[in-house]
Amino acid sequence: MKLEGMKIGLAFTGSFCTFDKIETEVKSLVEKGGDIYPIFSTNTQFTNSRFGDTGEYMKRISDITGHEPILSLEEAEPIGPKGYLDILLIAPCTGNTLAKLANGITDSPVLMAAKAHLRNSKPLVISLSTNDALGINFKNVGELFNVKNIYFVPFGQDDPVKKPNSMIAHTHLIADTLELALEGKQIQPVIL
Repeated sequence: MKLEGMKIGLAFTGSFCTFDKIETEVKSLVEKGGDIYPIFSTNTQFTNSRFGDTGEYMKRISDITGHEPILSLEEAEPIGPKGYLDILLIAPCTGNTLAKLANGITDSPVLMAAKAHLRNSKPLVISLSTNDALGINFKNVGELFNVKNIYFVPFGQDDPVKKPNSMIAHTHLIADTLELALEGKQIQPVIL
């Protein structure tokens, strides 16, 4: 299945070091005809980092997608009853967001969007970026692998020597992962 005409929710969480890679993929998804709806976690809205000003980043993403971002729980909740997204991508997905998703916590616009979207039995794709995927968050990765309609962008260790528990998604595979998830399939191999 192609992405042309697909309504894709794109939820950003606080792995700021990956924002440039994700912005590149947003442009690619738009070029492929995807209709992208940005959603930002509370932390991404208000935390500036050494990787840049998040306000400027949110504006660039809005300009690329042509949609104003969803920034609150109240704005994210209608994703469920309105059912307007075909697929939702959390990219990057931090360990914090992963843990909360695995435990049913909905205390941010991203998590509310995920909960609301999953209630419609539509695919949710996770583009992992966490320093503890092979540590305390390993159980949450495993837990979510077993949840219907949740798919992962292939991921691997980003620095096995200095950060042996850290894993990050291969973001260049986001479009391929989305296409297969829309068909109800997990792209393989998952761990590269």
